[in-house]
Amino acid sequence: MNCALPYQERNIITLAHGGGGRVFHQLLAGEISSRFPKGSGHDAATFPTSGNWAMTTDSYVITPRIFPGGDIGKLAVCGSVNDLAMGGAKAKYLTLGLIIEEGLPMDELRIILDSIASTCARADVDIITGDTKVVDRGRGDGLYINTTAVGEVLSHHFVHPNQVKPGDVVIVSGDVGRHGAAVMASRQSLQFDSEITSDCGLLHETALELCQSLEVHCMRDLTRGGLASALIEVAQESGTGTSISEELIPVTEHVASFCDILGLDPVYVANEGRFAVWLPASEVDQALKIMHHHEISSGACVIGDVRQTTAYPVTMVTPYGTHRPLDMMSGEQLPRIC
Repeated sequence: MNCALPYQERNIITLAHGGGGRVFHQLLAGEISSRFPKGSGHDAATFPTSGNWAMTTDSYVITPRIFPGGDIGKLAVCGSVNDLAMGGAKAKYLTLGLIIEEGLPMDELRIILDSIASTCARADVDIITGDTKVVDRGRGDGLYINTTAVGEVLSHHFVHPNQVKPGDVVIVSGDVGRHGAAVMASRQSLQFDSEITSDCGLLHETALELCQSLEVHCMRDLTRGGLASALIEVAQESGTGTSISEELIPVTEHVASFCDILGLDPVYVANEGRFAVWLPASEVDQALKIMHHHEISSGACVIGDVRQTTAYPVTMVTPYGTHRPLDMMSGEQLPRIC
């Protein structure tokens, strides 16, 4: 006798939800497709193209899945949309791959799917195809997400690290280290006077206005490895040297305290709603005006400039006037933060 409860009465994901049968289709139609009406009902989605297009793909394995300021769903959409924006492209279509562990609460899945849908609406991007798999309990850590974004390049200039040249100025869009600090504090249940909230957010409006209005040479979002890794990567790819001032780098008091307690350096802590811009000095004032107009980049400021090739890709001038070379981390400072 089959005593299994029907799908409507189950409040967790089971292996049957990934089996391709009635329960799977109830999950697909009732929880997933209903939130993303532009999705194709066929094996492949089709869409019209013209002009110059860009594509990016990424996977998200963050723990905890829901954190102060966001969740894995919001992170997945923002991450892919932002990656395209850093190349001067506006995301138009998104794929959504879900790998769900048996036992994930259905209510949590609904929260994350709703977050994906609302973030897509804010980014004006449609999910047009995807995939859902369910793995055995203990084999998937709840939920992993993969997204691929496709979009049109709108920048009037080629935005790439190899365009960076001596004389360029480096601007950072806001305070750094907040996402990694928020996730780690939530993961370890660390209590502070004020909760640290992730900066997870959409950067495309600011980035696209910049690269359509100004001669932007490069943009880079400050995700894994934080500000330091992004600066080093761009310096190495462009064959230049970068000098930044530690006193100019914006770090909130709460993030600074968090990093002091755990022995972390804020310039290496991940962000999910911050980016750096490299552009000629003559464009700085207008760039800051544009960035300050958008809430997510209202804290934008100049932190340094680009010089000829130096002994180290990036050097940071400390408050004491000494020069500290920045280097790539040998490992991952905060694992599972995206």
